Amino acid sequence: MIDRVKSILVSPKTEWPTIEAENMPHVKLFTSYVLLLALIPTVAAFIGNGIIGYSILGIRVCSISAGVSNAITQFIAMAGGVYLTAFVIDFLAENFGAKKDFDRAFSLVAYAYTPMFLAGVFYILPSLSWLAFIAGIYSLYLLYIGLTPMMKASAEKQTGYFVVSLLTTIVVFGVLSMILAAILIPKFDIGTLNLPKFDLGPINF
Repeated sequence: MIDRVKSILVSPKTEWPTIEAENMPHVKLFTSYVLLLALIPTVAAFIGNGIIGYSILGIRVCSISAGVSNAITQFIAMAGGVYLTAFVIDFLAENFGAKKDFDRAFSLVAYAYTPMFLAGVFYILPSLSWLAFIAGIYSLYLLYIGLTPMMKASAEKQTGYFVVSLLTTIVVFGVLSMILAAILIPKFDIGTLNLPKFDLGPINF
């Protein structure tokens, strides 16, 4: 697993053909790779939001419930995101002259997500969570160059295939994320904070 992570990050152009030849079933890849790496952002989100917390106007905000909610959200977003993106890529394959094969689509997305999985460690410090976005850009690059060896997309249609797949995934994932956030993430209640009280005679704050 360590060798695969290193290879896909350092030399993806030579690693994709190797991955394509393996043709690993998506269930096996999920349990042996995705599930383990998805724990990185999950645990980090719990620590960052539930134990370390962050500051708003000088007030430290953190709670175990927020940590649990964010951890669940991260896990569903990462693990579920692999399946969602793979489904979209497989669904659109024939429209761009690519080979329809869900196992290979899943392998493509799972390994392309590797930088985002690893960068999830930055969620330990909420102030550094933006670095996960940078890792996401590299994940998109890995996804793009993997379309041809994994899905047999032609060079002429590779860019169109990538763009349409990406936009479709963003729209669907955005809707699902809003629903998930509304259900899992607790609403911020300023009344629960221990703010100082000021007594100005008849007027109390």
